[in-house]
Amino acid sequence: MTNFAKDCKSTVIPCLRYRNALSMIDWLCKAFGFETKAAYPGAGNIVSHAELTFGNGMIMLGSVNNGTPYSQMVQQPDEASGKETQTPYLVVSDCDAIYASAKAAGAVMVIDLETKDYGGKAFTCLDPEGHVWSIGSYDPWEVPPATN
Repeated sequence: MTNFAKDCKSTVIPCLRYRNALSMIDWLCKAFGFETKAAYPGAGNIVSHAELTFGNGMIMLGSVNNGTPYSQMVQQPDEASGKETQTPYLVVSDCDAIYASAKAAGAVMVIDLETKDYGGKAFTCLDPEGHVWSIGSYDPWEVPPATN
C-alpha cells in the first residue's frame, strides 16, 4: 500500500533536536550548505520548529526541551553514550568542498573522506552536539553500473 503525498518534494524528512538549536541552524548552513526555510524561535532562544533545505531535501529541527510531547521522546547523543539510532545522509556533487567546509566549521571527522567501493566519495562526521552526519557523492537513485 502506498500512501504518500503525491506532489511533495521530499516524502522522508529527518527530524533532529538540539540543545542550542539557534546556533546549530547557523552551523548547519555554514558547514554543510543548508538553507533556512523557516525558523520559529521563542523566549529563551527555544526553537519550537525550524526547516532547513538542502537541494530537494529537508530536515526539521527544534530545541531539545521546547515543551512538546515529541521533544520528550528524543535523546541526545551524549545521553545515549554517544550513539545514534539513525543518521542523515546528504548527497553532494563536490564531496571535497563540503568536507573542507565541515572541517573548517569544527565538525569532528569519525570516518575520513574516502572513495567508496560502491561508488563516489564520502565521509562521516559529528556536529558540535554529537549528531552523526554522513555526506557523500554516491547517489542511490542513480542506476548502478552492471556487474558480472
